[in-house]
Amino acid sequence: MYYPDELIEEVRARNDIVDVISGYVRLQKKGSSYFGLCPFHNEKSPSFSVSRDRQMYYCFGCGAGGNVYTFLMEYENFTFQEAVKFLADRAGVKLPEPEYSQEAKAKAERKSVILEINRKAAMYYYAQLKSPQGKRGYTYLKDRGLSDDTIKAFGLGYSSIYSDDLYRYLRKEGYSEEMIRQAGLINTDEKKGVYDKFWNRVIFPIMDVNSRVIGFGGRVMGDGKPKYLNSPETEVFDKSRNLYGLNRARTSRKPYFLLCEGYMDVISLHQAGFTNAVASLGTALTPGHASLIRRYVKEVYLTYDSDDAGTRAALRAVPILRDAGISAKVVRMDPYKDPDEFIKNLGAEEYEKRIENARNGFMFSLQMLERDYDMDSPEGKTGFFREAAKRLLTFEDELERDNYIEATASAYHISRESLEKLVAKSAVSSGMARPVVRPRRSGEGGKDRKKEDGIMTSQKALLTWMIGNDRLFDKISQYIHPEDFTGEIYREVARLLYEQHEKGEVRPAEILDHFTEEEEHRTAASLFHTRIRELRTKEEEEQALKDTILRVKRHSIDARTMDLDPTDMAGLQRLMEEKRSLERLRALHISID
Repeated sequence: MYYPDELIEEVRARNDIVDVISGYVRLQKKGSSYFGLCPFHNEKSPSFSVSRDRQMYYCFGCGAGGNVYTFLMEYENFTFQEAVKFLADRAGVKLPEPEYSQEAKAKAERKSVILEINRKAAMYYYAQLKSPQGKRGYTYLKDRGLSDDTIKAFGLGYSSIYSDDLYRYLRKEGYSEEMIRQAGLINTDEKKGVYDKFWNRVIFPIMDVNSRVIGFGGRVMGDGKPKYLNSPETEVFDKSRNLYGLNRARTSRKPYFLLCEGYMDVISLHQAGFTNAVASLGTALTPGHASLIRRYVKEVYLTYDSDDAGTRAALRAVPILRDAGISAKVVRMDPYKDPDEFIKNLGAEEYEKRIENARNGFMFSLQMLERDYDMDSPEGKTGFFREAAKRLLTFEDELERDNYIEATASAYHISRESLEKLVAKSAVSSGMARPVVRPRRSGEGGKDRKKEDGIMTSQKALLTWMIGNDRLFDKISQYIHPEDFTGEIYREVARLLYEQHEKGEVRPAEILDHFTEEEEHRTAASLFHTRIRELRTKEEEEQALKDTILRVKRHSIDARTMDLDPTDMAGLQRLMEEKRSLERLRALHISID
């Protein structure tokens, strides 16, 4: 849903950032700002600052910063639109209703009813567990070591031995047979008629990221088949795009997820204090799962079963996660089958040690690959390294591939040069357009990237200085103009900042309202809070300012020179004049007074 800029600004203006963040962080006023412990990293001394005047927050420890929208996007993992809706509801601002077709309206209504039915069913199952007829299910959960608090937190329940109990209950609540069927809670048989999909099972409600019940899993009591049963896919439940426990794990504030295979693994880990555990829902990890995970963390520890099936699942998951930009490590549960058994037998401290000793996903895949070769024979080792070389080629980024070649050569005591040649040979034989003849060594390559990163950092530094100090804005703007910022977002932020300054009021929080795409918003927010190396003297500060201005201006002139049409003589003359001005600037003293 698109919201006009004026409405976005109205919503932000009516939600004071200090009031909003106080609901998450305990703040104390010091001078004109408020301080508290940063919610984005662990710290003992408050370095998290919130400014009521600027309506911005900033952490001096980890560099997190932005406006009230940024905070909710980072803390709650909201999209920008979700943050707008949350704050609009909080402030009583009515947002325009999206216009739907009749078909879309009908679909939205069906989804709403299915969610209602699921919520009623979850409450019913929970009540059944706590009733006399639920004793068998309750005893099972207690025997598995779960506390009453954990049972309640996950909303665990029980479906009785009578195969139409839930159906009759939901019909009495006024829901039609057709809608109960669309919720995936009943089946129909010629002999039995209508009957519950789940009966005589312990029930695990499946919730989406907003803690709405979207489906169920059931573990049979006794020897019935199948042992575990999941809801079918419905209009609200897509098992390839949801993760069990994500609604709780997303608020754990840890920078990684523990990815498990089953419900009980997740629940046991949460009960043991590992509140960042999630699991796929009766299916192998998919790119959809990886995309969902990427919204919250950039690192995953695979804590699958230690049997062959679990190992194969981990090996399949590693490249899927890597393709989504997520690094993967593998936690081994030996000698126990899964995290649930491990925790029960060895406890949380030992599990924490396993996490600390987790194996890099790619290196773990090579360790498993060894099983297919006789590593004591020359032929076996050669075959192993040929296959390893093929796998190394899957790293498209040259620097990353180079690092893994180095790690593999070190782990298997082979010369780096030999492995590089084998990788290059594999590239040629596989028909790659640009075979890797000799991957760069660490420190040899990446100069262009480092240069570009350095320019971006300099541009960030200028924007941070200009927003924080009006006098510095006046100094910098004499030499640097919005078109001198080469990144598209950087240039737009600079343009808006210069416009505000010309009008006599700089409001950085309002500038961020112009960026409604999540990645753009986060990038723009980072421009206001670049961490600048602390300088001890006024002379050092003035020299740093001058050097940064020169660096940004020189890069701007070079970039425009490269893009200049050779026939544009007027443009060439302007650039020549700018270059002469740049030379004169080198001789000037820029005072910060």
